[in-house]
Amino acid sequence: MHPTEKQQQVTPSFGTITEEAVDLAQKHLHDILTMAIEHAPPRAAVVVADTRCDLAVALTEAYRRCLPTARFIDFDAVAPDEVLTVFAGLEPGDLVVLVQSTNFRLEAFRLRVELFKRSLKVIEHPHLSRMPGAQADYYIASLAYDPAYYRGVGYALKARIDRAQGGVVDSGGERLVFAAPFEPAKLNIGDYSEMNNVGGQFPIGEVFTESQDLEAVNGRVRIFVFGDTTFRVNRPEQPITLVVAKGRVVEAIGSTPDFDQVLEKIRTDEGEVWLRELGFGMNRAFSRERMVDDIGTYERMCGIHLSLGAKHGVYSKPNIRRTTARYHIDVFAVTEAVYLDDELVYRDGAWLPG
Repeated sequence: MHPTEKQQQVTPSFGTITEEAVDLAQKHLHDILTMAIEHAPPRAAVVVADTRCDLAVALTEAYRRCLPTARFIDFDAVAPDEVLTVFAGLEPGDLVVLVQSTNFRLEAFRLRVELFKRSLKVIEHPHLSRMPGAQADYYIASLAYDPAYYRGVGYALKARIDRAQGGVVDSGGERLVFAAPFEPAKLNIGDYSEMNNVGGQFPIGEVFTESQDLEAVNGRVRIFVFGDTTFRVNRPEQPITLVVAKGRVVEAIGSTPDFDQVLEKIRTDEGEVWLRELGFGMNRAFSRERMVDDIGTYERMCGIHLSLGAKHGVYSKPNIRRTTARYHIDVFAVTEAVYLDDELVYRDGAWLPG
């Protein structure tokens, strides 16, 4: 039986993304909207989206099902001023959703920052075109919101980090040692009750910190992925071993030309390669086997990620000037085990309860 012309017009097409995957996205987004963002009528909602990739079209359809009274705007079909006018008509506590194949630009208007200044709730999905095919399914899976897991494990990790006097990342025969207390850990777990702003970039799932004394970080760590100069995941054939002395990367054993280029850029502009962020990724949809190309999305992967370069917008250090710090390059550790003080907190691909 062939569909009628009318049926062909109203049946949405998501390219390589199945209807079942869109149904799953609808479920996950409903949970995000109700449990994390706590959006409900009569609050207004505006969804700004494009149609440049299958994942953007699929997520937009899922939001249509979740937000039947929202206003939907095709970013490519209207003038930027029209979008800004719609934003201007919203009240504090209303919701803006940004579904972006790339990253929307509205002249000098920094979208999420300006929307937060207006006390609007924001859900941002950027760089969706970087995740085609099977990666789109991984992305949809990563939107699952389990508050018991994220909040339970997230707050437990923060408590452990904040009281620890040090820690170790074991990356399979190599140990990176943090021999000083950590900065107060920050949470990205979908609980905004104690925060100034509600929302942010999705998917979520991370607790992050860094050593209070950057020079107290020494040892070696094996990395299996790094963010390259195009902000995409770059996976060398074999893990690269970073040698860290007094908080700086001094050698990269088994490096590749692409990673050498990253290190050279940092050294040219900053003089040396600092190791700063210690990120505890929590999103169980991503692993060493289940990867997406967008580095900002893959950053939530369940395991340890670190940052190279002097830049970190959250923590200030007296020996690093923000005006000259330019780079924050994510690298992902082969994570066999993680210890805070002498307590094992990660093993076999999962954070341990406690």
